Amino acid sequence: MKSNFDVAVIGGGPCGAIAAERLAQSGHSVVLVDPDNKIKPCGGAIPSRALKDFEISEDQLVARANAARVIAPSGNAVEMRIGDIGFVGMVDRETFDPYLRARAEQAGARFVRGKLAGMDTGQNGSLDLKVDGTDPHNPGTTEHLNARMVIGADGANSAVRRLMFPAKKKPPYVFAYHEIVESPEVPDPDIFQRDRCDVVYDGRISPDFYGWVFPHGGQTSVGCGSAVKGHNLRDATSDLRDRAGLTGQRTIRREGAPLPLKPMRRWDNGQNVLLAGDAAGTVAPSSGEGIYYAMLCGNLSADAVAECLATGQASALRQARRRFMAEHGRIFFVLGIMQAVWYRSDGLRERFVTMCADPDVQRLTWESYLNKRLVRRDPLGHIRVFFKDLAQLAGLPASQK
Repeated sequence: MKSNFDVAVIGGGPCGAIAAERLAQSGHSVVLVDPDNKIKPCGGAIPSRALKDFEISEDQLVARANAARVIAPSGNAVEMRIGDIGFVGMVDRETFDPYLRARAEQAGARFVRGKLAGMDTGQNGSLDLKVDGTDPHNPGTTEHLNARMVIGADGANSAVRRLMFPAKKKPPYVFAYHEIVESPEVPDPDIFQRDRCDVVYDGRISPDFYGWVFPHGGQTSVGCGSAVKGHNLRDATSDLRDRAGLTGQRTIRREGAPLPLKPMRRWDNGQNVLLAGDAAGTVAPSSGEGIYYAMLCGNLSADAVAECLATGQASALRQARRRFMAEHGRIFFVLGIMQAVWYRSDGLRERFVTMCADPDVQRLTWESYLNKRLVRRDPLGHIRVFFKDLAQLAGLPASQK
C-alpha cells in the first residue's frame, strides 16, 4: 500500500530539511527521505546572517570564527580579521543536519529513514517512489510512496537527477575529503587558533582548489579538495594536520564526497521534479561554500513547488533557479573567474595571498561573504581592487601567464 503526499523531498541535509519544513508549515503533506547514516564532509562555515535568515538556534554553533588566515605556498600568511560586522559560525554536520530534520518533523513532515531506489511516473502524472529502508533496527524494509511533486536535494550524486534527468546533466565538481580531529587543549597560537579559519593555497595540498583547518570548538575539520585525478587527498590532509600541530590529535571520523562547483542550467524536468542544493550545483566556486546556499535553495524550491501545486503550471518550477541566479549569479560568476585565474599555479597563489593583505580586499571580501551579495555602495573600492588585481597579474613572469 502506498502512502500519498503532495511533495516528497529526497535528501535531508540543509537544503531538503528546510524545503520540507517550509512546505509543511504552509499546509502541504510532505515526506522527507534521508538515509540518516552518512555525514557530509564539510568545513561547517555559515555567515552570521544565516542564524536570522533561517532561524537557526545559536546552540547549533560549535564555534565562532572572527578571522581567516590565508597561507601561500611559501608559507607567507595573511590574517584577515572580520571586525564588528559579523562572524563566521561553525556547525558540525553530525548534529546540524539531524537538528534541521527534526524541525521539519515538528512542522508536520513525515520522516522516512531510507534511500531512494526507484522512481516512475504513475498513470495520473504523480510519481511512484521506492525507498529502501536504512534503519539499522528494522533492516530490509521497502516502502512505496506516491507524491505529486518531488524535490531532489540528495547531493552531488543525486539519485533523483540520475533517475529523472539525462545522464549528461550534472554539474562539474571537485572531490572533497576531511578529517574531524580533537582540537588541542593548549594550542600553539602561531599555528592554530580556536577563533580563526585557516585556508591554505598550495599546489602540494591542492593543485586546483585549497585546503582548510576550521576549528569546531573541541574538534577541528581538516581537509582539502581537488578535481585532479591521482592527487592524494589523504596525504595532503596529513600534511595539513602536521602544519597545524594536529598530527598527534585523535581522529574522530573521516569523510569524503564530491563537491559541485557550478549551478546547472536547468533544475526542473518541466513537469514535477525539481533539483536543489548540491544536486543542482549550488556550491560557490573558489570558496566551496554550500550550507547557506543550500538552505536558501530549500526555501526557493519550496516556494516554487507550492506555486506549481496551487496553479498546476509546471513553469512555476523554473522560478527557483531564476530567483537564485538573480540574487547570487553575479557573485558565483566572480568567484568562478577568481578560481580560474588565481588557482592555476603556485606563483599565482602566492600573488593572490599577497593581494589579500590589502585593506580594500579584506573589507570587500568580508562584506560580500557576510551579506551574501557584492558590495555596491563602494564603487571606488571595487575599482581600486580591480587595478590591484591587474598589477599583480602584470608582475607575473612570462612562464606563469
